[in-house]
Amino acid sequence: MTLAGWIQIALVLAAVLLAAWPLGDYMARVFAGERTELSSILSPVERSLYALARVKPNSEQTWLSYTLAMLAFNGIGFVFLYALMRLQHLLPLDAQGFAAVEPGLAFNTSMSFVTNTNWQSYSGETTMGHLVQMTGLAVQNFLSAATGIALAVAVIRAFTRSGVREIGNFWVDVTRATLYVLLPLSIVVALVYVASGVPQTLAINISATTLEGIKQTIALGPVASQEAIKQLGTNGGGFFNANAAHPFENPNAWSNILSIWSMLLIPTAMTFTFGRMVGDRRQGWTLLAVMGLLLIAGTAVIYASETAGNPLLTAAGVDPSAGNLEGKELRFGQALTALYIAATTGLSCGAVNAMHDSLTPLGGMVPLFMIELGEILPGGVGSGLYGMIVMALLAVFVAGLMVGRTPEYLGKKIEAREMKLAMLALIVLPFCILSFTAIAAVLPAALTSLANGGPHGLSEILYAYSSATGNNGSAFAGLNANTPWFNTTLGLAMMFGRFAYVVPVMAIAGSIATKTKTAASAGTFPTDGALFSGLLTGVILILGGLLYFPALALGPIVEHLLMLAGKTF
Repeated sequence: MTLAGWIQIALVLAAVLLAAWPLGDYMARVFAGERTELSSILSPVERSLYALARVKPNSEQTWLSYTLAMLAFNGIGFVFLYALMRLQHLLPLDAQGFAAVEPGLAFNTSMSFVTNTNWQSYSGETTMGHLVQMTGLAVQNFLSAATGIALAVAVIRAFTRSGVREIGNFWVDVTRATLYVLLPLSIVVALVYVASGVPQTLAINISATTLEGIKQTIALGPVASQEAIKQLGTNGGGFFNANAAHPFENPNAWSNILSIWSMLLIPTAMTFTFGRMVGDRRQGWTLLAVMGLLLIAGTAVIYASETAGNPLLTAAGVDPSAGNLEGKELRFGQALTALYIAATTGLSCGAVNAMHDSLTPLGGMVPLFMIELGEILPGGVGSGLYGMIVMALLAVFVAGLMVGRTPEYLGKKIEAREMKLAMLALIVLPFCILSFTAIAAVLPAALTSLANGGPHGLSEILYAYSSATGNNGSAFAGLNANTPWFNTTLGLAMMFGRFAYVVPVMAIAGSIATKTKTAASAGTFPTDGALFSGLLTGVILILGGLLYFPALALGPIVEHLLMLAGKTF
């Protein structure tokens, strides 16, 4: 690690904060229905969309109606995307002549993009035509991200209301998230990507001659537009198989910085939106402090592990001064590669600018653990915030047990119903991750997909199911996931990780909205300071440690000990 590297990391994070604060306030005004800087341009479009869809924007929904609307919307998106891939060979703009996508892979990919996971068991440049990339994958990048934002806003509203059953209108929230937030930002970021050298064309390829005089065909396409929403929406799905390590997705150090900034922008801004909407900015800062602390800690461990290098390679005569460079792009540097890895897994993004399979054991354990914590550091667009709110409810419950008082959060009593629903939501992730991993670790049909045995092979399986259930989408590599077993089970894990998690969260929102808001008293546990930040951090780490430490001990921790002993499995 170097001082220059940490200065780079600090400057990128500072740039995120400077942009996220005003964006958070802007988003709060958007979802409150207030006039914004873009209203004169976009309000007529918004009204036209409501008229076309026969939506009554002033008619609000209960938590159940809101959730059912969300499920129906995403179900239709899944069917549409699945049909696009299965009929790809009959559609226009497929000059490559790609065949229809196989049913198992189409199921997996459709579920992946609808759930904001963007796990890819295929190479984009050799599987998906331009029409599917643009009207299928890129569209779902917008809609899945907008869904996450809408759900988070509905949860926030529940804490701002008193004695009511309604928490907003899903159709209005998802429209405003797309129209006022995601589209304008994506247009600007896409143009910057084009200026950085990222292609934006309908051409399918270009021919080049290498220095050795060999002819090479290089795939092209509408990359910049998909790259922009991929990062801003914390989707992560790449146009190319190498994702953000590909020079056409991430050509230089500046585009790498833009990628990190784009990933962190909206999830960070959501904490400011939260603070403004609940009428106490300190509440938003408290959540952001916990998110930021754990993100920086994860970055530090990755940075230290990777710059320390691999003792096995050092013993083989490789110069250790530059650290572990296997699977990394020299144009990004160790510091911003470490930040990128921590950000993409602390978020539910899944974009990668380095191969996680090539990280040192501890360097690889950190992104795995950050996904398993629930994608809340700072998490995906919207999903990170409502996931952190669930953790906050658990933290105030623990505090209430310690002092013998009924837990409260933002003036709302947290009672048995809310805690049962919170635990129901929290159990979804470990149940799917650990159950599917345990089965795959002994199933011959799954084991044949592994490129490595021993603890590293277990890490590959554990990472795959953690990534799918956490709606992250990054891969540890070394695993052939395009098989009937993995396409099916990973698709189910994505579905449960997104929808089985959010339904009880929305039920919590419905319950909270009906409660009468009470003023803070001398006995109220404060949730806007360092004491609560420490408690929340402890709850997150202890919960994650208890759930996942045995599995991590059998995978990356054993591999790390073997590496220190100079042994391989």
